[in-house]
Amino acid sequence: MYQSSPAHPSGLYAWEFEKRGRELNVRVQGQLVFNDTALVIRAAQAGFGLACVLQDMVQEHIADGRLVRVLADWSPPFPGYHLYYPSRRQPTPAFSLLVEALKYRS
Repeated sequence: MYQSSPAHPSGLYAWEFEKRGRELNVRVQGQLVFNDTALVIRAAQAGFGLACVLQDMVQEHIADGRLVRVLADWSPPFPGYHLYYPSRRQPTPAFSLLVEALKYRS
């Protein structure tokens, strides 16, 4: 099994699943750990195990048969990220550019 290893206070990221309101966090174990999603995907394509990544990142691989989606019924759609910031402060030009770029990316 493969997992991405973002900075997490308790160590490795626990895979998150949900089905009919039931939430399940699984701390998977495996011989390989990555902190680069592209490497996780390549390892899964090479047949080394499972990968837990956002569907948007592997949609093309699934469509052409290089990867197979498993546990679809345990993986609800991801609503996306949210950005919260104080609206009363004068934003820096760099921050304003970031907000505009994120608006058009979604």
